[in-house]
This record gives sequence, structure tokens and C-alpha cells, in this order.
Amino acid sequence: MREILIVGGGYAGFYTAWGLEKRLRPDEARITVVDPRPYMTYQPFLPEVLAGSVEARHAAVALRRHLRRTRVVAGTVTEISNADRTVTVRPVNGPDRPLRYDTLVVTAGAVTRTFPIPGLDEQAIGLKHVEEAVAIRDRLLTSFDQAASLPPGPERKKLLTATFVGGGFSGVEGFAELHSLATALLKRYPEIGAEEVSFHLVEARGRILPEVTDRPGAWVVRFLEGRGAHVHLNTQLLSANDGHVVLSNGEEYDSNLIVWAAGNASNPVVHRHTDLPVNERGLLVVRADLRVGTQDHYVPDVWAAGDDAAVPDLAMGQGARTVPNAQHAVRQGKLLARNIAAALHGKKTRDYLHHSLGVVATLGLGHGIFQYRRLVVKGFPAWLMHRGYHLLAVPSWERKVRVFAVWLTAALYGRDIVSLLSVQNPRAAFTSHGKPEEARQPVEVNAP
Repeated sequence: MREILIVGGGYAGFYTAWGLEKRLRPDEARITVVDPRPYMTYQPFLPEVLAGSVEARHAAVALRRHLRRTRVVAGTVTEISNADRTVTVRPVNGPDRPLRYDTLVVTAGAVTRTFPIPGLDEQAIGLKHVEEAVAIRDRLLTSFDQAASLPPGPERKKLLTATFVGGGFSGVEGFAELHSLATALLKRYPEIGAEEVSFHLVEARGRILPEVTDRPGAWVVRFLEGRGAHVHLNTQLLSANDGHVVLSNGEEYDSNLIVWAAGNASNPVVHRHTDLPVNERGLLVVRADLRVGTQDHYVPDVWAAGDDAAVPDLAMGQGARTVPNAQHAVRQGKLLARNIAAALHGKKTRDYLHHSLGVVATLGLGHGIFQYRRLVVKGFPAWLMHRGYHLLAVPSWERKVRVFAVWLTAALYGRDIVSLLSVQNPRAAFTSHGKPEEARQPVEVNAP
């Protein structure tokens, strides 16, 4: 039986395995997905997880629940040796072990790009996974609870200050949603004034949201600043030691919450630990039909898609490459399944061609922006478009129903938000034996 090995269970990997299950008979091939997490994160929902508008588990699609004929291996691929047709897998427990394959699909996904900034590793939280989004939300909610019991001063001011670094889609959406949540929380904390809450968005370039054109991007900056946020353009984070933020524009302040959303880097296994061809950016060289290789010469039985693949963008013209976003990764995964099945059955493969459907971003509850070519929609209609599109795009009817049910409940009763920061120390209540604990207890808040 043919062994089809998929490295990575993100968008492209999940949809490839899902499609292959439908296109191949059980006796044709055994499909294996290797990923350290047992779920696919639907990343467009992470900003709403921050704000409590989507339950954390609803932004994750369990691999074993939906890939019923696929073997799921919990581990990280540390090396790809196509010459030997093997990958090296490092499981959560136990020694590294090799896995052989006949057909390889590389959809490992990008990793968060960081820089050697003092204090960054110790203080910042990323924004690529569900657990990070939950941690950010819990940090904010607990900070409000702690600040409300303190007198005005530096410690209280630090607790009520948040900093996001990175003005791309994930950074802006996460920043706007969390700021919207913080604004809504004020009515539950009469001890805290609106002027005490301080949110900072730091972007190294002269504009945010590079996927939209200049005027809509400038409008988003004005919108955020009009709601009381601070947007620092052409500014870099220089230091974050002990939460003390130092910016390149000369500003300094203390921030209890620092979120790093300053872009992605290619996966180390693709960049440095494979004998497959990569380009100068560490991305796999991929043809339009998603085979690894060039138009004149491809690597037999090896395919790739997603953030770590330099896929030609035929809709944009010669030399263009598809941008690393969910819109492309999902469609590339579906085409991968079709092309792999076609190749195994001796049929012709298809080239990847997708014309953009536009870009849409949420800017907090009831606010958004959408752009398709010259058409720009702002405010509540764009927010509805954002929710409608992603409700349709999230895989499986089970997830669609769960997400819609949460949205409907929130529309009637407001967002039900619980801080579970104490789950990071779950034995505290047991080991304290009733004595006062240093760890904070869960805080429950109802917000619109």
C-alpha cells in the first residue's frame, strides 16, 4: 500500500488529507499527518477568541475527529531526507524515529519571526495558536481585576497598558478586538476610568495592513486613534525588559501585556533541514501544479503548499508568488488532494489559479473593513461580511453551527467572558489547603 506522508496539519495539510480521503479508496494508500498539535487552528478566528466572541475550542478543528481514515502522528518533523524517502519525527515523548513515505506533502507552516530584542522572549506572547489567544485574553481580564483593587499609580497604570507589535492583519485585528473588549469592560469596573486604559500598536513601516491600499490603511489608523488607541508608525520595539517598553521614536512606558505579531519566518525544517530545493528566502521551490521543483524539472512524488512554499501566482502574472494567507492555503490544500489523486491514477494535474476575493478585517465588535480592488466597505457592513465569510470558510458543519450558536447567544445576552489564568497553576487550590493563594482565581465578566 502506498504511503502518503503529510508534514503539517494546518490549513493546507488538513485539506489535503481531507480531500485524499474522499478521492482515494482505503486500499490505495495510507495517509499520515505529522503535527505537534492534534488540531488545525482556524487563525482568522483568533482575534475573536481574544475578545471572547468565539470559544477557543471552536477555533480549533480536531484532526482525529474529521480525518477518519488518516493516521495522526503527534510530533515535530526535524529533518526531511528525500534521497532516503524518510522524515525524522520527534514525538512529545520518546526518541526520534524515522517515517518512510512514497509520496511526500510538505505543508509545515510558517513560524513566528522574532528578533534579538532584550526582554522579548521573556515578556511577549505570540498570536498564531489558540492557547496564545486564550492567554492574552486571560492576561487582560486578570489585569483589570487586579488594577481595580489598586490605588492610582505606576503599578495600576502598567496593568492597564497593552502593546501589540506588528501592523499586519493578525496584529491589527487582534489589537482592535482586544481594545474593543477592554472598552466594553469599563462598564463592569467603575473604579477604572477610560483614560487609564492605554493600548499601543507598533509598526516598523509607515503604514498598516499592507494587503489593502494606502487610503483604506490610513483610514484604519484614524479609526483606531479615534477610539483612543495609540498607533506608532515607522517605529520599532527596542527593548521590553521586565515589561518596560522602549520604542525607537523615543517613547518609553511600562506594559503588562506585550503581543508579538510582527510577521512569519519559514519553518526551520524546510529552511535548513531538507535536501529539497529551496529559494533564497528558505521557501520550497514549487511549480504551478504544486509539485516541488521547477517547470523544467520536478522532484517526483513530492508536493508542497502553504506558507513554506513559493507557489507561482498565475493570477498576478509572471514572477509573482502567492501571499501566505488562509485564502490561498485552503484552496491549495484542496488542489493538492485533487492533483495527487490524479497523478496516482495517471491523469493530468491542474495548475493553481485563484483570483483574490478581496480582503476583510474585523476592527472590534461591529466594526470592520473590506476591500476588493477599488471597492471599499467600512464599518458594520464590513464586519458582517467578515463574520459571514469566515463562518462559511471554517471547515465542517459541526464547527459552523457551534460558532454561529455562540454569536447568536452573544447577540442576545452579551459576551460571556471567563478568565482562566489560574489553569496555568491548576494544583494551587489543592496544595494551599485553604490558605490564601498568590495565584489569581478565575474572574467572570459579562461584556457586550
